[in-house]
Amino acid sequence: MNMPATANPISAAPRVGANGWHLAALLGGNVALALGPWFVRLADTGPVSAAFWRLLLVLPAIAFLAWRETRGLPRPPRRLILLVLAAGAFFALDLAAWHIGIGLTKLGNATLLGNSGSLILMLWGLVALRRWPSGSEALAIGAAVAGAAILLGRSLEISFGTLAGDLFCLFAGLCYAFYLLPAQRARESLGQWQVLTLICLAGAPLLLAFALLLGEPVLPGNAGWWPVAGLAVSSQLIGQGLLVYSLKHFPPLVIGMALLTQPAIAAAVGWIAFDEVLAAPDIAGMVLVGAALVLVRAGRPGG
Repeated sequence: MNMPATANPISAAPRVGANGWHLAALLGGNVALALGPWFVRLADTGPVSAAFWRLLLVLPAIAFLAWRETRGLPRPPRRLILLVLAAGAFFALDLAAWHIGIGLTKLGNATLLGNSGSLILMLWGLVALRRWPSGSEALAIGAAVAGAAILLGRSLEISFGTLAGDLFCLFAGLCYAFYLLPAQRARESLGQWQVLTLICLAGAPLLLAFALLLGEPVLPGNAGWWPVAGLAVSSQLIGQGLLVYSLKHFPPLVIGMALLTQPAIAAAVGWIAFDEVLAAPDIAGMVLVGAALVLVRAGRPGG
């Protein structure tokens, strides 16, 4: 999915001062991530196989960055490594479901609903704290439910296939939430690239197994390697890398607003490359869900 493991979607901790380069990194990371669904559509491997290559192709680069990050440091505890490997398993489920959904629904819907994990995390936090939501949290929940209902209703009007795609992307958002929980816990002690390396090591074999069980073609065909290579570089290396770099420089509200560039860019790509048309109800649903994501990132833990 599209929010890095180092981000806390409901945190509002003080941030280091930002400049133009940090803003460029933030927006550039979101643009790179928004191009991911386009590469998945262009790849002729199969959606889950494309997710496998997304993790595997950039693993050497991420592992090298992790080696530089951890030189001279003691080896982390085994339980912490197992925690990150569990996060990688959920990340594999997230990518598998999301990539399948990308092929069955509009690119804007896939990008927006695939980022629903932050809303799920907010609900999880409220349950853990055993309290009712505050005013802004209740507004976020209401906006998310209304927006998702509009998008799912529109998909059902078009065909059952597009509704199935939206449901796959919503399931991916659920898996992404359970990926973030252990990954954020591990991030307290491990470096960002160290976490991403372990995530890739755990997720890539599972994705390969899923692809083989589904009978997907794993190796690229006539389209060649460039779609899966573009997916790996844009989503996993550039997108995640720029977001990891920029997150500490901005408050969550700015991060949430920047996130809204992703479905907008994905929708534009869908219109240009695949003749996907957004009607007024589609736009209204996307605005409601996007507003909910912004409200979530503006909240503070514990209310």
